[in-house]
Amino acid sequence: MSHYLSTKPIPLRERLIMALDLPSIDEAKSLVEELGDSVCFYKVGLELFMAGDYFGLIDWLKARGNKVFVDLKFFDVPETVARAVRALSGKGVEFATVHGNDAIMRSAAQEKGPLKILAVTVLTSLDRGDLDDLGFACDVEKLVVSRARRALALGCDGVISSGLEAPMLRNEVDDKLLVISPGIRPVENRTVDDQKRVVTVEQAFRNGADYIVVGRPIRDAQQRKEAAERVQSQIAATFGERA
Repeated sequence: MSHYLSTKPIPLRERLIMALDLPSIDEAKSLVEELGDSVCFYKVGLELFMAGDYFGLIDWLKARGNKVFVDLKFFDVPETVARAVRALSGKGVEFATVHGNDAIMRSAAQEKGPLKILAVTVLTSLDRGDLDDLGFACDVEKLVVSRARRALALGCDGVISSGLEAPMLRNEVDDKLLVISPGIRPVENRTVDDQKRVVTVEQAFRNGADYIVVGRPIRDAQQRKEAAERVQSQIAATFGERA
C-alpha cells in the first residue's frame, strides 16, 4: 500500500540524507569522497560541531554540489534561538532543527529566511518508558501530532519524526508539512543500538516520510558506497511503484 507516499517534487536521490556522525572533519570529508554521487544530501550534527571547522565543512560540501542539513537542535531562550537562526539563514543550508516550546519555534520561524526549520517531535532514541520518566503522560503518537500541528502553525516547515508516527501525521496534519524520518534501518533491525523506534526504508516512505536520515547502516558497512546505492535503489523501487 502506498497511500501515504510523498507527492512533493523532491528529486528521488535527494530523499536520502546521510548522517555524518563522525568524530573529525577529516573523517567526514573522507566518507563524503568515498560515497561520491551515491549521496547528495548530508546531515551535520553536534559531534562535528565540536570537532573543528564546522562551517568550513559546510562550505566544502556546498562547493561539491551537496545539500546540507544542520542538526544542532537549537534550544535556548527564544531571542538567542532567533539570533542563531538569523546567523545560519545566510549560510546556504537547507534545513535546521529546533527543539523546544512554542516561543522557541516561533522565534526560529520568524528569522529563517530561505532556511527550512524542522521541529523535533520525540527523539527516536526514546520509547514509552523514557517518556514516562520525563513526565509525559500522553501517548507517543499524540505527543508527536500535537507538536507537529503547533510547529506548522508557528511557521516551521516540517518535523523530525519516526516513520512509525508518519501515517498519523499524514492523517491529522496538513500535507505541506515536511516529515524527515531518522532511525532508518535498511532491513528489520536485529542489533542493539540506541534507536528504539525504527523502520525500514520502504516502510518510512510508505508511511509518509518525505526524507529519510540514514547513518550507521551506511557508515559502518564494509562497502559504504554500495550500501548507499542499495538504499537509493530501495527508494527508487518504492516510488517507482506509485503509478
